[in-house]
Amino acid sequence: MVYSVQIIATVDGIPVEFAMLPGCYHDFDGMKSMYFNLPENSTVYGDSAYTDYLCEDIYYEAKNIRSIIAPKSNTKRHHQPWENFLIANSRKRVENTFSQISSMFPKRIHTVTVDEFLMKVILFIFVFTSNEKFLYK
Repeated sequence: MVYSVQIIATVDGIPVEFAMLPGCYHDFDGMKSMYFNLPENSTVYGDSAYTDYLCEDIYYEAKNIRSIIAPKSNTKRHHQPWENFLIANSRKRVENTFSQISSMFPKRIHTVTVDEFLMKVILFIFVFTSNEKFLYK
């Protein structure tokens, strides 16, 4: 079975929330399953797979969390050039975080059940967040 992991990370690459869903789900379903337990006035950057104007508006109205999502070619909400720059840089940081977490994985993760596999992946994320050598200073 294939799983995808969706992560909300700080600008320093520290994961603060994550969701694990079967691979058949769309990326945005992972974002919808998160609590967004973030400070007010936070900004969340994402790629175009997370485009959902209704959810962006709800997050903003509920907790003043602004979503800046990479535009699709047919976008209704255009960004300033500086916002596009921030989107690109934040995506690189998240991709780097994923690379660092997956570099800690062994070549094979031996488990008997799906629950065991998911628990091991969660533990790798927790170890990553507590390991200072991976974090930016």
